[in-house]
Amino acid sequence: MTPAPFRLNLVEGSVAFSFSADAARDLQTAVQGLMERMRAIASRGSAAERPAPQESLEYRHTGDVFLEVFCNPNIWPSPFAAKVLVTVRDDRIRLSTEAELPRLLEDLALYLEQHG
Repeated sequence: MTPAPFRLNLVEGSVAFSFSADAARDLQTAVQGLMERMRAIASRGSAAERPAPQESLEYRHTGDVFLEVFCNPNIWPSPFAAKVLVTVRDDRIRLSTEAELPRLLEDLALYLEQHG
């Protein structure tokens, strides 16, 4: 059984690819963890208090296509301004681009609501 297509909305356009509900849940968990780390950075509003560097998100999934999502939370002022670097590739094509972090979470929630 082929997994349902997941549509990821990008800064300009979108990309759809086969992605299982289990993989979507794993990515959603990883992204929510990133959001929590970024909120912790943003909540330390004092410029005199330098927050400890937070671990980057480096998610990789291999299925019908290879998906990689990367985000360094230390360079964004808030999780709502953050963007992630996305690579989707198979043996015929490779797409590397940016997506907005909040939009990625929305896309995952919608996909899991429909297919999870």
